[in-house]
Amino acid sequence: MKRALILAGVAVCLITTAVIAQGGRQPSPDGNAAAQIGGKYVPGPENPIYQGGKWVEILYGRPLKRGRDLWGSGADYGKKLYDGAPVWRAGANVSTRLKSEVPLVIGGKTVPAGEHTMFIDLKPNAWTLIVSNWAANPTFPSTKDALFGAYEYTPAKDVVRTPMKLETLPYSVEQLTWGFADMTETGGRLVMTWDRMMASVSFTVAK
Repeated sequence: MKRALILAGVAVCLITTAVIAQGGRQPSPDGNAAAQIGGKYVPGPENPIYQGGKWVEILYGRPLKRGRDLWGSGADYGKKLYDGAPVWRAGANVSTRLKSEVPLVIGGKTVPAGEHTMFIDLKPNAWTLIVSNWAANPTFPSTKDALFGAYEYTPAKDVVRTPMKLETLPYSVEQLTWGFADMTETGGRLVMTWDRMMASVSFTVAK
C-alpha cells in the first residue's frame, strides 16, 4: 500500500512537471461521452423535438499513446497502466465515472441510477469491466471513502464484473476515447478505444 502511494505521488509530480514542460497543456485532458436514451421525437413548431430522453455519461481522463507499448505481454500485461494499483482506472487521473439518470443492466446485473466508478482488469485477450460503488476523489490521494484513479481499489464495492468484447482495429487511436455505439431506445454499448484495441460492453435500460 505504501509503495502504491509513493508511486502515485511520484506520478502526480511527473504529471505536474510534464504540464509545465508543455507550456501548460494537459497531456491527459478531461473527456466526456454522452448519449440520451428512451426518448422519442415529437412534432415541433418547425422541427421534430426529442422528448423524454434520459442521459447516460462517461467522465474520464484522455491519455495519449505517444509511441508507447501500452499493454505489455505475459506476466507484465497491463502493469504499466496499473501504475501500482490493483486494476486500471480505464483512463487517466481521476477515476473514470459512469453517470446515468436511469438504472442500467450491465452483465446481467442492475446498476442503479446515479454515479459509479469504472475500472478494467486487464488480462491478455480477457478484459473485465468493473462498475463500482467506490466514489471518485477529485484529487490525490485516495481516502477511505473515495478513490483517486484506482489506487487503494478493493472489490468490496463492486456492482458488476463482466467480460468485455475485444476487437482489433485496422488503425491506431492516439488518444484514449470512451463513447457509445449501437444505440437504440432501450440500450447500446459502452465502447473504449485506444491504440489498436476496441473494448465494449452491452447495456440496456432496466425495466
